[in-house]
Amino acid sequence: MRGFAASAGPSPWTDLDRPPLDAAALRRDLVAPGGLWTALDVVAETGSTNSDLAERARAGAPQGAVLVAEAQRAGRGRLERQWTAPARSGLFLSVLLRPEQVPVERYGWLPILVGVSAASTLGRIAGVEVGLKWPNDLQVEIDGTERKVGGILTELGGGAVVAGLGLNVSLRADELPVPTAGSLALAGAAVTDRSILLRALLREFAELYGEWTEAAGDPHASELLRAYVDRCTTLGRQVKVHLPGDRELVGEAVAIDGDGRLVVRTADGARRAVGAGDVVHVRPEPR
Repeated sequence: MRGFAASAGPSPWTDLDRPPLDAAALRRDLVAPGGLWTALDVVAETGSTNSDLAERARAGAPQGAVLVAEAQRAGRGRLERQWTAPARSGLFLSVLLRPEQVPVERYGWLPILVGVSAASTLGRIAGVEVGLKWPNDLQVEIDGTERKVGGILTELGGGAVVAGLGLNVSLRADELPVPTAGSLALAGAAVTDRSILLRALLREFAELYGEWTEAAGDPHASELLRAYVDRCTTLGRQVKVHLPGDRELVGEAVAIDGDGRLVVRTADGARRAVGAGDVVHVRPEPR
């Protein structure tokens, strides 16, 4: 009688609330001739899906490759912040894009496109209202407080864009890395099955990406700007923007311009467009 081989590590089925993703089933559903997605791989663990996919891009990988990790050791957000979470507790993925019909100066809309796709999907499938904090944070409300459930990081190189998304799905309160973090489960999501969410998210993104590229990346013609403004939690708020060079800008966030920049109106009435910076939503002073 043949025995079972010894396991190289803990079984992914140890936590039955967090089953592993089925890569073969995902490929059957998402990778099809003529579609955006050309390859889909799921790895048990890696340093960073963005870094791995960027390496494939440099080697000439075609548009539409998707890489998903059950766990990341060195997941990165903006400003090189680390993104860590227990294995299979979220969606940690990157996609490879080559939007050749879009001018490079419009590539900055891609993280916004990822955010709109994610917020739309989660509202429709999970029943959770997700807001988008400029430039690339996904937020939900938990016990009356805004919490970050996801982040987006895009990187450009070699004519390709690698767009990464980290999304907390099933994290419990005692697993949150910081008090300002949250998860879909803690926000009362109706669906936390990662397979369902991933399928829906990639399909939504493919549809919106197609509309955006057909419009040559024009945020007005593709209606991407309108969709983002509708979900942006930063607009209409008092903000403090930490700018490069240890500078700071304080005022009201009043608009998103045609280049995806945040327009801040300062106390003297002047308007300044910010293309990069770390935004803090300032709470109103108590009356």
